[in-house]
Amino acid sequence: MAKRKRKYARSVGKDVEEEMRRYEQGTARSGPGGKAGKVKSRKQAIAIALSKARKEGKRVPKRAT
Repeated sequence: MAKRKRKYARSVGKDVEEEMRRYEQGTARSGPGGKAGKVKSRKQAIAIALSKARKEGKRVPKRAT
């Protein structure tokens, strides 16, 4: 059986976990520099973590449009 390439880098899972921890503690912020409002949903927290991973150059699929 051929090996399958991972869709997401291993380290992306840790990034999502960190962001979810911030969300649950109520310290997660959205927007440029985290100056905007509080993150209100789990989906929003995950999207922020994936966006940060993309900016760092980690392997993450492109955004769905």
